[in-house]
Amino acid sequence: MTKQIMCINWGTRYGAPYINRLYQMVARNITPPFKFVCYTDIREGIRDEVICHDLPPMPGEMPKNTRGKWPKSRLWAETLPDLEGPVLFLDLDVVITGSLDDFFSFGAPEDVVLARNVAKPFHKLGQTSIYRMPVGALADLQRAFAEDPQAVADTYKWEQVFVTKTAPNGVKFWPKRWVRHFRIECIPLFPLNYFIEPRLPRDARVVIFAGVPNPADAAIGQFSDSLPYLPPLQHIARAARQARKFQSLRRYVLPSQWVRAIWQDTAD
Repeated sequence: MTKQIMCINWGTRYGAPYINRLYQMVARNITPPFKFVCYTDIREGIRDEVICHDLPPMPGEMPKNTRGKWPKSRLWAETLPDLEGPVLFLDLDVVITGSLDDFFSFGAPEDVVLARNVAKPFHKLGQTSIYRMPVGALADLQRAFAEDPQAVADTYKWEQVFVTKTAPNGVKFWPKRWVRHFRIECIPLFPLNYFIEPRLPRDARVVIFAGVPNPADAAIGQFSDSLPYLPPLQHIARAARQARKFQSLRRYVLPSQWVRAIWQDTAD
């Protein structure tokens, strides 16, 4: 059976370099045959092996003043070009560190399977940086969202909360060890983050980069564009000048050698 992978790109934040890297990471960590489909508003520079389609229609007007990634709701449609049955979705800013094969055999084909949201472990929420669903399984959610996108966004804040709480037959979660959160589970706790590089947890297969930093920043030790890399003492001096001093002190990461190795090795 052909394994199906999809991703989505809109705007200029990621684009072809991220799409191409993701394809290469998938290809190196999956047993063929597989199909890689990208729904995107740009095609220039994307490698030929990626099957590109225009973005599916947005169901209703994009909500305003919300932090959720609501354009992902485009993928909840009843049908999607070039895909049918179970499909594995991957965010463009994940780093794949192990085999993806078991993500296709875990659970039942009709299941909707999400990563665990480790930022709020007691809330039993899902995280949609990597999830699997049969095409069309969330069509009811898309219809409910389209009726009043702003009201849904105001109620649930994040699209992944909406999926977790309202998926028609509920959701399941990947085994915790398979999917790890870089900021929460890889960067050592303050103040050890000033002395110890981020670790790659044993048995991790996909590392997600929800929020900040992103993989390109993690590779060079930059927490965000507003906090470019500085040696530890210089960062501490900079943090002392910030309005949120303690938050700035905690937001420090040494360059991650394993992220850099994967990121550079999959660059075009």
